[in-house]
Amino acid sequence: MLEYVHSIILGIVQGLTEFLPISSTGHLVLFGKLFGLREAGLLFDTLLHFGTLIAVVVAFWSEVRYIITHPTSRLAKLLLVGTIPTAVIGLLFHDFFEEISRTGETIGFEFLATGLILWAVESIKKGHRTISHINYVDSLIIGTLQGAAILPAISRSGLTIAGSLLRGIDRTDAARFSFLLSLPAITGATVLQAKDLLESKTLGIALAPMLVGALFAAIAGYAAIRWMLKVITAHSLKSFAIYVWGLGIAIIMLQVLGKW
Repeated sequence: MLEYVHSIILGIVQGLTEFLPISSTGHLVLFGKLFGLREAGLLFDTLLHFGTLIAVVVAFWSEVRYIITHPTSRLAKLLLVGTIPTAVIGLLFHDFFEEISRTGETIGFEFLATGLILWAVESIKKGHRTISHINYVDSLIIGTLQGAAILPAISRSGLTIAGSLLRGIDRTDAARFSFLLSLPAITGATVLQAKDLLESKTLGIALAPMLVGALFAAIAGYAAIRWMLKVITAHSLKSFAIYVWGLGIAIIMLQVLGKW
């Protein structure tokens, strides 16, 4: 049974790491290993992501309301274009993603790769393009990078922010577009997993703590969004790179010692 304390911790971890460039899925795999959790799997992961979806909706309600009331607007089309490669990659590699997420065997190296990406992107000359200057090519490239973050410890937000910076987008708007682009991706994943949620025969026992975890994911996610929008303007992403490098090295050492 998924205990409430574990659910709350995982919810906070998910909420914080979804919007910081350090990989939420990688951290969920890590904490799942630490807690010895096996039965929740992608179902609980989906509910936690739904909590972060609520966080994005609340944090960007004016943009979300505009997209809902203007579904043919340029912003809505940009998000659609960016979501297409993500959806294709997700559908093609769903089983692969589920398996490596379950085992967690590769996350040490993936954390190292995330760190390299974050470190490298800081050497790029700062751009000044805003969201209003993003074109469909930009969106397609950034969306493809979001799809590449299917690997559990490759940060979705890290890769999409890096892609935006590579395209010369302003740092704050790079983060904003990354968070907005997560809306259709998280929504799609939640819908795809809804069938498992309804068909699971074990949910009667674990549903309550799962929902508590989702609530804490929403609260922590909202806080992370507000904080990240401030941090990325004035601070380097290299501190996040150092953190995931340390985490990756520690995990690889545990694997070498047979303690993973």
